[in-house]
Amino acid sequence: MNEKERHWNYERIAQAIAFIKDNFDRQPSLEDIAAHIHLSPFHCQRLFHEWAGTTPKKFLQYISLSHAKSLLQKSESISETTFKTGLSSSSRLHELFVKLEGMTPHEYRNGGEGLVITYDYADTSFGEIIIAATEKGICHIAFITDRDNGVKNLEGRFPNASFKESSSPFHQQVRNFMNGEKNSREPIKLHVKGTAFQLKVWEALLQIPLGELETYGRIAEHIGTPKASRAVGTAIGSNPIAYLIPCHRVIQASGIVGGYMWGPTRKTAIIGWENAQIIP
Repeated sequence: MNEKERHWNYERIAQAIAFIKDNFDRQPSLEDIAAHIHLSPFHCQRLFHEWAGTTPKKFLQYISLSHAKSLLQKSESISETTFKTGLSSSSRLHELFVKLEGMTPHEYRNGGEGLVITYDYADTSFGEIIIAATEKGICHIAFITDRDNGVKNLEGRFPNASFKESSSPFHQQVRNFMNGEKNSREPIKLHVKGTAFQLKVWEALLQIPLGELETYGRIAEHIGTPKASRAVGTAIGSNPIAYLIPCHRVIQASGIVGGYMWGPTRKTAIIGWENAQIIP
């Protein structure tokens, strides 16, 4: 299945994911989910499995409050090890390795003055993304529903940079990763605009393994600021790199998924899909 087909499948079942997310507490049946998206149970099951590699019933289990809590409890025993060792071998993301570099103070303060930023688009399993890069690496990835607005948002982040719609090897690395080609030994280089505190938070996010969840409080503890949960939440909400910096893996201590820059339904979809990749 190519990415456009997977993207189409995601758009079609996004309604189902939203329905599951909003009704997990009453454990809706396959028939309930299928009826909500106007498909037969057979076609709903098949389409869902094509997209997520699992059934709606198992997906429902992955995103239930009790499952989220169990993941958080489990990660209590592994988070310290994960953070101490840095990149986790259990995470497919980190088999590739992501190298994060902050922009210089001049680039940060002056809105990207002197930078030439190229941008392009790609279809993914969770919707279309805009990918932007400087000569040093990827500086912006965002899920979009409108290309013009996607470009305006990018330009707003770097008001003094020059922009060109064009593809580069950096863009292709991201496409390859999103297509499931995660065995490259070349790291994806990120060249991001952020404060020292934000960079520290984003580096911590890169250490959360695939299929695991963390809380804002534990991220704050890890970076040595245990009373800064709210500031950590703000830094996570400012993450400029969708999916590669996995801010979707941070949820509330209660087990509730919480907010997401690119929408709570998409966050739920990503969490459920990642669980489906590692749990038979």
